[in-house]
Amino acid sequence: MERKVKLQITGMEKKYKNGDGVENINIDVYEGEFVTMLGPSGCGKSTILKLLTGVLKKESGSLLANGREISHPAEHFAYMPQNDLLFPWKNILDNVCLYGRIHGFLKEAREEALKHFPAFGLSGYEYKYPDALSGGMRQRAAFLRTALCHADILLLDEPFGALDVITRGEMQDWLLSMRERLNRTVLLVTHDMDEAIYLSDRILILNGSPARITWETAISEKNRTRSWLYSQGALRQTIYEKIVENHREEIH
Repeated sequence: MERKVKLQITGMEKKYKNGDGVENINIDVYEGEFVTMLGPSGCGKSTILKLLTGVLKKESGSLLANGREISHPAEHFAYMPQNDLLFPWKNILDNVCLYGRIHGFLKEAREEALKHFPAFGLSGYEYKYPDALSGGMRQRAAFLRTALCHADILLLDEPFGALDVITRGEMQDWLLSMRERLNRTVLLVTHDMDEAIYLSDRILILNGSPARITWETAISEKNRTRSWLYSQGALRQTIYEKIVENHREEIH
């Protein structure tokens, strides 16, 4: 069966006066696919997400969702930043229902949210405030808030980058287990090679100034475990070499 292209980015460019930015970005993301953009800090990964959400305006290129030009990004994308951005004066239920409140269907949003609290590991915390939650729980709450948006493409901007290494690993395990339940197309930005290998169907490496996609690889393994991840030394080395060799070319 032919796969459906959910998101198509063609020839997208955005350049800054200092030479940074992105150029000639071409990405096809298929429905239900989990694609990771991997690269060194400051290489332009987050710029691509900002262009998709409309925070930044592209200078050239086209953006299509379901084969149509994107005119209202909020209809297609739900964005999750690195920090949880929970309002400290609101309880967790009210925090995760922010989208419903803004768009006028708060009652329905609360009903839907309460169904998901167990799967997100938040049972019993519906009416607690953010300072009562651990870092991992806060991120799961932020993830639930993102998932409750009426958008079928999730944009994850280093969502676990602010967590300690143990909690980050637990969140990666949790997200892997939640993929089928979420049933969304995902575009993840990270600089963590293990995270990219563990979670992705496909990895795109960005490098350069302005940044461009310099290499990509697909990962077909269906039964992923930590033991499987730790056995991926050859893939990890290849990814590292691809990042480093392109970075060296830019320096020289």
